[in-house]
Amino acid sequence: MLVIRKDPGQPPELVVMENTLEALQQAVGGYIETVSFCEDALVICNEEGLLMGLPYNCDFLGISFVGPILIVGVDGDEMCSLDDGNAALLLHMLGRAAP
Repeated sequence: MLVIRKDPGQPPELVVMENTLEALQQAVGGYIETVSFCEDALVICNEEGLLMGLPYNCDFLGISFVGPILIVGVDGDEMCSLDDGNAALLLHMLGRAAP
């Protein structure tokens, strides 16, 4: 699936990744926590990031995140690729122009 990945100290990037729990956990370095901010996208972060002392990443929609984050699309109860419009808008919101 096509998602936005944002690592601490790095610009956000569009990446393709497998849509499995294992791949999501590997991407954020542990148990996942989801933060919903609209009906068709959400942020995935490390549930224990603060306890693990992961480095500050960014503030997004008034929420501070540590460690790597992913922004994925949502279709019903399933995670999916971001559509092109959402990807461009979210990249802009994170401070990077869409490719």
